[in-house]
Amino acid sequence: MPKNFTYTDAGVNREQRHESKKHLKTLEDTYNYSSYGAVMCLPYGNIFPISQDAYLDLVIEGVGTKVLVAQLAEKYDTIGVDAVAMAVNDVIRSGAKPLAIADNIHAQASDPQLVKAWLEGVANGAAESECPVTGGEIGDVAEVIKGIAEGAGFDMIVAAVGQVSKQDVITGENIKPGDPIIGLPSSGLHSNGISFARKILFSQWGGKYKPDDVPDGLDREIALEVLEPTEIYVKPLLKTAQALKVKATVHVTGDAYLKFNNLARFSQGIGFEFNNFKPQPIFGLIQKTALELGYTVTDEEMFRTFNMGWGFGIIVDKTDTDKALSALEKAGTQPEQIGTVTSKQKIVVRHENKELVLA
Repeated sequence: MPKNFTYTDAGVNREQRHESKKHLKTLEDTYNYSSYGAVMCLPYGNIFPISQDAYLDLVIEGVGTKVLVAQLAEKYDTIGVDAVAMAVNDVIRSGAKPLAIADNIHAQASDPQLVKAWLEGVANGAAESECPVTGGEIGDVAEVIKGIAEGAGFDMIVAAVGQVSKQDVITGENIKPGDPIIGLPSSGLHSNGISFARKILFSQWGGKYKPDDVPDGLDREIALEVLEPTEIYVKPLLKTAQALKVKATVHVTGDAYLKFNNLARFSQGIGFEFNNFKPQPIFGLIQKTALELGYTVTDEEMFRTFNMGWGFGIIVDKTDTDKALSALEKAGTQPEQIGTVTSKQKIVVRHENKELVLA
């Protein structure tokens, strides 16, 4: 019988991470140093005031082991888009408009050609976000960073800061059963679950394919499919938030649809049911290839790990459903209602005639 393959088998232990995150409480005493009033706690982070009616949202994010796929493919000009996307997509969750970006790259060696490619990606992501890159650093730390390609090891981090007026903060409160969950399409894997995907898909890490293989169902090399940059949602979210009241947002990243649990802390007695998924072929390929390797990846594990075709979720009042869909379409994306808030305090996915209870 095939062995279940989970995120823990890929090297990411959810339970351990959950326990570790409890120690974030250690930092709460520092909130007292906020210069202009109380820090506001939101479902996915905190914002701090800079005046009586304005807040800043500061986020720092990375692209994790996707940098290893870039090294494997020897393609470095898109990974900067991912780094920017991970940061600015988090900043906008509060309704904040990104004001500035700073990058930090730790490298085995700051080879000029690599630096050029890395920064091209950062610049392209910043242009899509309409946000300046006002600072950054590249450190040569060969004893810390080891790559799979000679001299090409690196790690990439981007910080972004955004501003939102007090009246426009997306708080995650007052979500009610019947409210729609609207999804914005992803561009594929994005930058989460890559450790999982690598160990199934690439022979470099015990999987099946070489980076230039083109598996059935794909129309390009597997490495290029995995490297497809993370979608940036700054423009559609901010334009929609100007047009109507957005109750909550979710950047579908680590832990995928389990992330909606965070909203239940701010609106009591709610759950979430999802019933509309159009995952790109890469997701099915992961499950199919796992079986060929003697593993089973359950549907539940897929929805706990990957975005499955939707990279960002927006919740509005049910009376604003059509208005929200129209505003998002005008902003250049292709939104669809992917689920509904329920009164059942659990997360349910209905997909391919199956009911999956994630939490």
